[in-house]
Formats: sequence, structure tokens, C-alpha cells
Amino acid sequence: MSEKQPTIQNFVASMNKSGGYARANRFAVVITPPGGLEKLINIAGTNAFANGAAIVETGQAEELSSLTRFQSLSRKVGQQVNLHCNTVGMPGHDLQAQDMQHGSAPGRQIVQSHDYAGFIDASFYLDSYLRERHFFEQWQQMAVSNTTHKANYYDDYIGTMEIFQLDANGEITYGIKAVEVYPATIGGIEYSYDSSNTVALQSVKFQYRQWYNLTSESIAGYAGLSQYITERKTYGPSSVTNQAMFDEQP
Repeated sequence: MSEKQPTIQNFVASMNKSGGYARANRFAVVITPPGGLEKLINIAGTNAFANGAAIVETGQAEELSSLTRFQSLSRKVGQQVNLHCNTVGMPGHDLQAQDMQHGSAPGRQIVQSHDYAGFIDASFYLDSYLRERHFFEQWQQMAVSNTTHKANYYDDYIGTMEIFQLDANGEITYGIKAVEVYPATIGGIEYSYDSSNTVALQSVKFQYRQWYNLTSESIAGYAGLSQYITERKTYGPSSVTNQAMFDEQP
């Protein structure tokens, strides 16, 4: 062969140039609960009291109380929840294709759409008061009342989640933002007397609609791609920097 085969020296030099491997234990998570929470509380408060007299049913009053408790939890426990995230899964992205065949020629898988299937699975260290679990319980009550068993509006209980890859210095090298997030499933907690040295963990499955790349549109450190990418259309909200769509080979 005319070209030399890769050697261990080439491999080591390549990894040194790229900054080394991504480590699975170097990550950060930022969970943001529903942004309209304060507005919801104000609306509920206006409906709940007129001229100092309560005019709502017990279920509505309890819902207001739940919103108020969650606002307090969000302020006091929100940062703790982010810091206590023990594990989290970076979500994937699926291209959905359909088989197309012309005559007797071999078929092709033609992309028809895309989807963000599955959940974002995460687990959290629990403090002695189980504040992290309480936080997600109150969030779920924003979606459906435990007393009236009625579901609320979708926009009232969705938040966001950001997941970051960090380097050895704690700097962000890659990040995604999942939108329309809510805790779909709060897992159970297993107790046993032989787990005296084990920290209790809370597993949570987050539902989400889609995610966006928050890092640079060009691949960091590789020249020649920036101009190509800027000539292509980007997708998603203009408020975040998104990954470019490649419609052909450069």
C-alpha cells in the first residue's frame, strides 16, 4: 500500500492534539423547572381571593398551595438538585427511513423524518430529608393534581435540561439543551439494613420533546469546516446555537 498504516505514535499524537479522551465522570447538569411558575401562582392567587374572601374550591386552593411550595423548593433546592446529579444519559437522535426500490436495483433507505425517542434517565443523591425527591414530586403535581386528578396545561409544567461534557479543567467542551422537559417517572427507593454505607439514590425518567447542540457550529480545532457550515442552513430556535445540517459531502 502507498500510504503508511497508523502507528501507536500516531494515535498518541492525535489524542494529545485533540485534548485527550472525554471522561464519563466529567459532566454537569442544569435542570430548570417551568418558567411560568410565578405567573401561575399570581393567577391562582388572584382567582383564589377577592376582597379578602376565599372563593375557590378545596382542590383549587390545594393546587395553589402546591405551586407555592414548588416555588420555594425551586429557589432553595434547585441548585442542590443539579449538584447532586449522580448519573445522566446524553439523549440520542434518530433518523427515520423508509425502504425505496426502483425496479430490481438494490433498495435504499431514504430518510423521511427524525425523532428524539426515549427518555433522559438520571439519578440523584438524596439528602436526609429527601429534598430532591420532594422537588420532583411537586413538579409532577404541576402536571396533574393529586386531589382533583385533573391534568393541567402542557405549557404549565414543562422546563428545560442542559447537559455538559467537561474537560480536565472543568471547562465545557460540549453541551446540549433539551426542551419541554418534565419528570415523567419518579422511581422507587430500596431500603435494607445491610446498606449502612450506601447513599440513597433517586432515579428519574425525564420526558422531553427535542434537544439542541449548544456548542460551536464548527468542530472545535478543525480548520476548513467553518465556512462550509456557515453556508448551510441551521435549524431550531435562534436563541441557541445549533448544529448545522449537512445535506451533501464537502
